[in-house]
Amino acid sequence: MKVAVMGAGAVGCYFGALLAQAGHDVTLIGRPNHVAAINADGLLLETRNGKTFIPLRAATDPASLDPPDLVLFCVKSADTEAAGAALAPRLRPDTAILSLQNGVDNAQRLSAAIDHPVIAAVVYVGTEMAGPGHVRHHGRGELLIGASPRSEALAEELTDAKIPTAIAADIDQALWSKLLMNCAYNALSAVADIAYGPIFEVEGARDVVVSVITECAAVARASGVVIPNDMLETALALPASMPNQKSSTAQDLARGKPSEIDFLNGAVVRKGAALGIPTPTNQALQVMVKLAERSRGIGRYDAN
Repeated sequence: MKVAVMGAGAVGCYFGALLAQAGHDVTLIGRPNHVAAINADGLLLETRNGKTFIPLRAATDPASLDPPDLVLFCVKSADTEAAGAALAPRLRPDTAILSLQNGVDNAQRLSAAIDHPVIAAVVYVGTEMAGPGHVRHHGRGELLIGASPRSEALAEELTDAKIPTAIAADIDQALWSKLLMNCAYNALSAVADIAYGPIFEVEGARDVVVSVITECAAVARASGVVIPNDMLETALALPASMPNQKSSTAQDLARGKPSEIDFLNGAVVRKGAALGIPTPTNQALQVMVKLAERSRGIGRYDAN
């Protein structure tokens, strides 16, 4: 397949690397410093088994793409519409697009912006960009994708590339379940700049996570989404299962980049307000991250 990765961050680089290793023709679209490093030496993939340079193409502008068979759409939620508009001229009618993004509505937003079908996906992987053109894998690496006429074939291709992929019986439930996990831990990890493992060592942190999950589940159920009965138990097990992983929000702040907090806890706050459901803990975490951004001059607070 000709594969375009729109948004060559940690998630896009990791899955793009595996597809390239499997023999697919992969082009990463990313920031200039990453693109320069990848085109010079290849993409450096670091796993528990060691480091490997993987030859593939990288570019800063999707206008340079050959029309792809598959797009992995991995940009930040705030950039969905703009990145989609830049990508749209390179699409064929039969190009498959997977939205590998945080949040619950990116696939719908992207599809509406470009008038092209988009398959929602939930990503379960621990990765980070360790430097220009250098992606580090911490654990897991599965995808859960929505049902569509293309999904079965895509799941087979991805699984063959060592990306275990299953088709979700209820993709909305899966998206909201992932959102609940992000809401519970992303802000805590970011504001403290710590991995998940030590979070519960601070008195009261567990209570905060319980409160976040309770609020999110109430909003989800009021929105018609079925949340698994063991969601709280699953959420509380995360620090032990991924003790060395920092949240994507923490990684954004560390790089001086705007976070997606408005599409995580902020999305729950907005939806809760529309439904008349109080979400004070989610609002507090959203505000804490926005304050952290302000103190660093990030995003809309950046004077440049």
